[in-house]
Amino acid sequence: MTPRLTTDDAIYGLRSALEPMISPDGSRIVYAQTTYDQGNKTTKPTTHLWSRALDGSDARRITYSGSRNNGARWSPDGTRLAFISDRVESPAKAGIFVIPANQPGEPREITKHNQGIGSVVWSPDGSKIAYTTMFDPANPEEKVRDKDEPEPVHVTSRLDYKSDGRGYLGDIRGQVWIVDVDSGERRMLTTTPLDHSNPIWSPDGKTIALGESDADGNELLLVDVATGSTKSITAHDSGVGLWSFSPSGDRIIYTADPDHSHQSDLYVYAIGSGETKRLTDDLSFVPAGGRPGVAAPSNPVWLDDRQVMFHGAREGGSGLYVVDADSGGIETLQTWQATHGGLSLDDDKRYVVQSHGSLQSVGEIAVYDMQSGETKVITRFNQDLLEEHGLASWERIEVQRGKYAIEAWMLKPADFDPAKRYPVVMDIHGGPNGHHGYSFSARNHVLASHGYLVVFANPRGSSSYGREFTTQVFEDWGGEDYQDLMAIMDNVCERPYVDPERTGIYGYSYGGYMTSWIIGQTQRFKACVCGAPCFDLESFFGTSDIGYRFGLHQFGSHPHEGREWYAAHSPSSFAHRATTPTMIIQGTADYRCPVGQGEQMFVELKKAGCDVEFVRYPGMPHGFTTTGPAHFRADVINRALAWYKKYLGEPA
Repeated sequence: MTPRLTTDDAIYGLRSALEPMISPDGSRIVYAQTTYDQGNKTTKPTTHLWSRALDGSDARRITYSGSRNNGARWSPDGTRLAFISDRVESPAKAGIFVIPANQPGEPREITKHNQGIGSVVWSPDGSKIAYTTMFDPANPEEKVRDKDEPEPVHVTSRLDYKSDGRGYLGDIRGQVWIVDVDSGERRMLTTTPLDHSNPIWSPDGKTIALGESDADGNELLLVDVATGSTKSITAHDSGVGLWSFSPSGDRIIYTADPDHSHQSDLYVYAIGSGETKRLTDDLSFVPAGGRPGVAAPSNPVWLDDRQVMFHGAREGGSGLYVVDADSGGIETLQTWQATHGGLSLDDDKRYVVQSHGSLQSVGEIAVYDMQSGETKVITRFNQDLLEEHGLASWERIEVQRGKYAIEAWMLKPADFDPAKRYPVVMDIHGGPNGHHGYSFSARNHVLASHGYLVVFANPRGSSSYGREFTTQVFEDWGGEDYQDLMAIMDNVCERPYVDPERTGIYGYSYGGYMTSWIIGQTQRFKACVCGAPCFDLESFFGTSDIGYRFGLHQFGSHPHEGREWYAAHSPSSFAHRATTPTMIIQGTADYRCPVGQGEQMFVELKKAGCDVEFVRYPGMPHGFTTTGPAHFRADVINRALAWYKKYLGEPA
């Protein structure tokens, strides 16, 4: 019998290549690799830099000191590597270090801060590095508060005073700094108490393009490196995501979503004339903008002064697309039934290096050869472990509802036997404008390995299917999106190997909204795991760190303007009808879907007579099930598995 993939295997045993970057000459790839101490599962992971030849051979470890080394970037001439590390003396938390790339040498500290550092970018001449870090105007020297000193009183008059994962902010915001590589002299380039992100140098090194955001939205700025003077080239509420200078420096291509449709389009700004040209209307893919703390943005790369490469998602998969910056024409270069991350090219623009994962692989490095059109996964960090425990098989499912085809996938146990009858769990994604697809989920693979069928669907509202499909969920939460999911379950339950009396659901964030909605609408599910729900939409509007702007676009009005709609679409209005045994999981420091949402749901279900359990993770923000401590992530999977076993019975 094939051994099961355990939670420990999936959380502590799998490795990932983070932010693989190809050298300018195309000969080597540098990346960060994370490992865990299996003997002490409450410790933080250790991350070190490695490099490999383009074909995956000749693996070399680069860093040995510190426990977190990441964000490696080649200098423009390929002779040096800059990276972020915690190998700094307390009270500093992180520093930028530079090391020779092709010869022995010790990393040299360039600068350090008492908080995290991100977005390390070399200037075109290799003399300077731009980066981001948080800055507190009330504590410019970054003095550390004495442990016996009382916490200061928090007073604010701004809406964006808090941020999930960052906590209470006040006027603390991310600023862009520039440091001289040789001398270590540094200065803060941006000064307004707003968040600044993704600095990109112009080819002549005189200008940096960056994003600036506040409670009302974001915009794209050009900042003069010498003087710090700024020029906005987009409207303030433009929803900019990615940007890149042309090789000649006369144009910038960028993505923007001024209608907040969760489907960006492409624009070109001419620096000389100040004119902006919209290149696309309803772009056929979703540009990969990254996720803070999870994945860096896949900034577009100009192949010449007209052709620009983008990495994006389409129908749950990944692809490379070449855009004509003059005409807006788009060529689909390559698509994969996989999820890729990042976008790194050599100077000759022949090789594209990205992280790679799929429904049966995770944490690898892929190289696409522009000349041959071939894609090769050059690493095998995790494949042996996954195959040893029996890879879950999968199939694609499609259900037609009206004019929309609803896409879904099903994982099956490695030893699947169609003559048996299996319990099934539906996993509902967040967003609501996120999407499932060809990517690896540790939780779902553990469930499949333990004998469950796992179904995950993209109901209307999911991204990667075009603007019309993505916007269908606006002002219709719990409407057609719910019906799409039920149609997928109806399709699945018609199969002879599925036991329709043993069905469960899992959902987190908007998925938590949908699971809490479902159990108030139907009793067909016998077990529910609900994570960080949006349970009461009116209170969510005022207590979430993004509720006041997110709610306007998703719900269509302020609560006082649409109380009937808010009540009709809130799971809290129907929870008294629920009978499904439910486990609620929540981080106590969740500012996105605040813990009060879970608390309210727990009370409502308890008073309704449900078998309900409330699991709270101390100090954890909204995204802890993805980026939080490993022992908490493992605990979530183990508790979910135990809950399904308790209420759905043993598989098969």
